[in-house]
Amino acid sequence: MPDDLAELAVTLMRLGRPVEAEVACRRAMKAQPGQADLLFLLARILAGQGKDAVALRELEKVMARRPDFLEAAGFAGTLYENLGQLAKAERCYRHILVRQPVPHIWFNLGNALRRQDKQAEALECYARAHLLAPGDATFLSALVARKQALCDWDGLDHLAALLVERVAKGGAQMQPLRLLALDCPEAVHLRAAREWGARLKAAPPRPPSPRPDKPRLAIGYLSADFHSHATAYLAAELFELHDRSRFEIVAYSVGPDDGSPIRRRLEAGFDRFHQLAGQPAAAITDHIAADGIDILVDLKGWTRDARPDVLALRPAPIQVAYLGYPGTMGVACVDYVIADPVVLPLASQPHYTERIVQLPDCYQVNDRQRPRPPAPDRASLGLPEGATVLACFNAAYKITPKVFAVWMRLLAATPAAVLWLLADEPVVEAALRRAAGGHGIAPERLIFAPHQPLERHLARYAAADLFLDTLPYNAHTTGSDALWMGCPLVTCRGDSFAARVGASLLRAVGLPSLIAENLEQYHDIALGLLQGDGLGCLRSQLEASRDTARLFDTPRFTRHLEAAYETMWGRARAGEAPAGFAVAPVEG
Repeated sequence: MPDDLAELAVTLMRLGRPVEAEVACRRAMKAQPGQADLLFLLARILAGQGKDAVALRELEKVMARRPDFLEAAGFAGTLYENLGQLAKAERCYRHILVRQPVPHIWFNLGNALRRQDKQAEALECYARAHLLAPGDATFLSALVARKQALCDWDGLDHLAALLVERVAKGGAQMQPLRLLALDCPEAVHLRAAREWGARLKAAPPRPPSPRPDKPRLAIGYLSADFHSHATAYLAAELFELHDRSRFEIVAYSVGPDDGSPIRRRLEAGFDRFHQLAGQPAAAITDHIAADGIDILVDLKGWTRDARPDVLALRPAPIQVAYLGYPGTMGVACVDYVIADPVVLPLASQPHYTERIVQLPDCYQVNDRQRPRPPAPDRASLGLPEGATVLACFNAAYKITPKVFAVWMRLLAATPAAVLWLLADEPVVEAALRRAAGGHGIAPERLIFAPHQPLERHLARYAAADLFLDTLPYNAHTTGSDALWMGCPLVTCRGDSFAARVGASLLRAVGLPSLIAENLEQYHDIALGLLQGDGLGCLRSQLEASRDTARLFDTPRFTRHLEAAYETMWGRARAGEAPAGFAVAPVEG
């Protein structure tokens, strides 16, 4: 009888009837109280109802009675991670690994350690997982990403090439974002995005509504970044400047409300602002559809805290990818991607499932209200007086050995120069200083800037002489920040959206001469500026044109984007499928 009830509970759980499954399981437990297998089954049923904390109480009983019940310990670790109780998750995973070296448990332990900022230990866990299961792309991609983040370059080129090869062959599901900082053809980016996106449950497209009594086009913006985040700092003025006689602008926030000034500004900048964080995809989809949104603009793509599950349910007849993710999503539920002729030339269309829409200047919007603080005293920043300051405030994972080698050549040729980088953590700083020593550069010539609030961070650019971009993942917000503050930027154009952003920014600010086509030319352009008198002229040029450069002409940008929306909607109303197009530049 107890066994029959247990089988019934399993069957009901598989049929999606968890409440009945719980009743059957508890009846079985009355006949066999304290039986570990039944306790484990109950925990699974409870977790399936979203009752993770209750499920964990049952799992703790199982582990106390049966320390060898490793499946229960692994499940407990997963639930603890879901609840953010990372130390307890770590304890569960270590309990298993003492008894059995399971690759996916090493991987899970690495995740728990990484989220506790135990980065070096996490790297070791990912390495062990890869060693035990070298054919698993998930373990390999985690290892590569962590080595990049820690600037641990020993063996990185081989592992990265292996990862790209695995993805290119197909069947190696991995987060597409992790490929952006690797030398990787656009075709491989597309394959990764398609395979990752295939997990989404898609819905059929919604036809455009007749809208007889709706004079304005309803534009919805979906993002988890409506708070103190780079996307918010770039786009705040865009939302404010939309023409309210032609457009209704609605925000769907699926991220936190941090109570910051930028959050309050964003809330005021939309016609309606909906806080939907933590809600299931179906509820968010119903909300968007009920609002009658005509065009839904996703600002996240495949980045952290994105909600592609909402896009897959098709809450709007037209869905657009913009700003947050520099690549294809590889899914049929996104119709268009907003770009420009530099970041996405027409030759890239075969590698994008979205139809490419080219804005005439630069795809990146900017906020003219961001502050322009004066440069602090160099001594207060830890910079030597009289030094030439080469800066790169990109995240550490974007720094590659090849680009770093160019930087070291520039330092070697410019004895009075220092390299100013964004501080990440001590292990990264130590790794980069060791790498500098390996190039014959005194480690103390690398100076690290701690994280600061926006205004203090922007002020630092005024103290730098030249910003050096990274490749294949360029500076994005960081690049426009540098140019906004009058700091010249040298970039190298690469073979993907993420690798061409620097070129797009420089073109739109009127400095195409600072765009290199390869790393040798990148070195030569930077060295020419350092050895000549061009830096001061460039800074003066940037400061003089800041109010007129198209990169910072937010009203002009807004008119171009609105024209794009109207063209998309016109095609849909005419029954035409999405198609790529270029927006004509507005006059004036």
